[in-house]
Amino acid sequence: MSEHVRVPGGRDVAATLDSPAADSVVVACPPHPQYGGSRSDQRLRAVSDAFAPDVACLRIDYGPWDEGRGERSDAGRAVAWAADRYDTVGLFGYSFGAGVAVRAAGASSDEGDHATPAAVSALAPPAESGGESVADALDDIRCPVQVVYGERDETVDWHPVVERARGLGYQVESLRANHHFIGQAGSVGELVAAFFRATW
Repeated sequence: MSEHVRVPGGRDVAATLDSPAADSVVVACPPHPQYGGSRSDQRLRAVSDAFAPDVACLRIDYGPWDEGRGERSDAGRAVAWAADRYDTVGLFGYSFGAGVAVRAAGASSDEGDHATPAAVSALAPPAESGGESVADALDDIRCPVQVVYGERDETVDWHPVVERARGLGYQVESLRANHHFIGQAGSVGELVAAFFRATW
């Protein structure tokens, strides 16, 4: 079962809430919207499917394109919205969305309209998002973090994020895959879901 949601705030952020009756939720950030990224992305759906029915998943679409800055705010407001309704809130993102999720989690401690997630998972994170270093944002996160990357990924430069995550003692997982994880979405979903379940 799914519900359509509008995340309140100054930007038009639509979302789909899967398994809404659960006690915990993961906010899922899609890949780059200018390249077709949306809440319907198969990797976001796979994560949601892996959680169902005991964990809800709020798959968001960003508001109007804002070079990664507004998108980070969208994710932060979605976490805050979810925190008002669920006992536990996690944050997940894929590709561009992974950078958004990491930066939103890092900013949550100093932005009043953002809640702090209980855990963060970044799939195929880029080195930069919104003109800022995603690796540097890892330093500011105050919850468990998972970074998953494809060993054959040549679409984004994931190396700085993976190196920083390892240095900080975060969970790092590699898959024999390219950026799109073709044929492996189900495995990715299970890997991400297992991380959240183990940290909650």
